[in-house]
Amino acid sequence: MTKYELAIVVNAKIEDDERAQVVERAKALVERFGGTVTDVDEWGKKRLAYEIQKMKEGYYYFIHFEADALVPGEIEQRIRIMDNVIRYLCVKQEA
Repeated sequence: MTKYELAIVVNAKIEDDERAQVVERAKALVERFGGTVTDVDEWGKKRLAYEIQKMKEGYYYFIHFEADALVPGEIEQRIRIMDNVIRYLCVKQEA
């Protein structure tokens, strides 16, 4: 199992419970493909480096998980089409 970090930026204009649902769906995706979530870091509302879809702020979340090598590709395919996710990035963590 390899360690990965999934960073997602969530729309800041939605309610708290909707934002929590987005994060829960991302965690469920990891578990659906056989990964195990080890930690979720919430950085809170931050200003974006540039305007995206007329938004200047977003909520940042970092989901740390362990999974096989094929799992990040599967997760990215599904996160790409999720509502309220402005940006995402999945990277392999150094050992």
